Amino acid sequence: MADTDTAPSDGADASREEPKKSRAGRDLPAAIGVGAFLGFGVIAILVWAPLWWIPVVATAMAVATHEVVRRLRTAGYSIPVVPLLVGGQAMVWLTWPFGTAGALGSYGATVVVCMIWRLLAGGLKNAPVNYLRDISTTVFLATWIPLFGAFGTLLVYPDDGGWRVLCLMLGVVFSDIGGYTAGVLFGKHPMVPAISPKKSWEGLAGSLIFGTAGAVIAVTFLLDKPAWVGVPLGLMLVITGTLGDLIESQVKRDLGIKDMGTLLPGHGGLMDRLDSVLPSAVATWVVLTLLV
Repeated sequence: MADTDTAPSDGADASREEPKKSRAGRDLPAAIGVGAFLGFGVIAILVWAPLWWIPVVATAMAVATHEVVRRLRTAGYSIPVVPLLVGGQAMVWLTWPFGTAGALGSYGATVVVCMIWRLLAGGLKNAPVNYLRDISTTVFLATWIPLFGAFGTLLVYPDDGGWRVLCLMLGVVFSDIGGYTAGVLFGKHPMVPAISPKKSWEGLAGSLIFGTAGAVIAVTFLLDKPAWVGVPLGLMLVITGTLGDLIESQVKRDLGIKDMGTLLPGHGGLMDRLDSVLPSAVATWVVLTLLV
């Protein structure tokens, strides 16, 4: 059912009534406005100045990492944030001169430094508390956010790199639109109610149809490649995007929160917008590297 507010008792209460949300739980006008602004900005960068994509990704990874670390610290986790943030920047920026080796080498170095940093956080005479839990979470964050984000920068370096990133974005957007529309109009069978009650099998079907169609269109017209290349790309984008969304939903459920932040009206935090894009960046890089 759609979320509903209690009806106001008089005109004064009506003036204070909160904006109604869509059946998917979003402030739809705000979500559309923010999404359009971000979308036009991304398109402008990728068309006219593709290498500016690197600082955009680097900034986004820093903000998203900070959002999640802040939530984890509130829940009692002790995350070595300094080496995690510095290492995350290295993963993104070192793809420029060194490609995948730069990303993976920086990732390995970040994990090692974080392990030592957390071990010595209390001094040489004090054993750290919850060390295994905190380091496991740190490695998860280093993988989930900056490493996956680094694959988004790897997409931009070929001659048609800007268009490759746009294939990623269009596939994710079309998948999101198809899933949202089908879920709102036809969603009756919950897919994983214990993790994300609003996700339905009908919504997944809509994502598969729209996401694959968007990928086929993008590959055909932006990369000038055979349409069949868009089929595995679209399927991978839908699968990784859906699973990425579910992973973040489970993380938020573990932490007892609704959103990672409040930076983007109608979306929550930046990480709430990137949850499906980050694993999809890896999938796009793999598919286009192998097939294009």
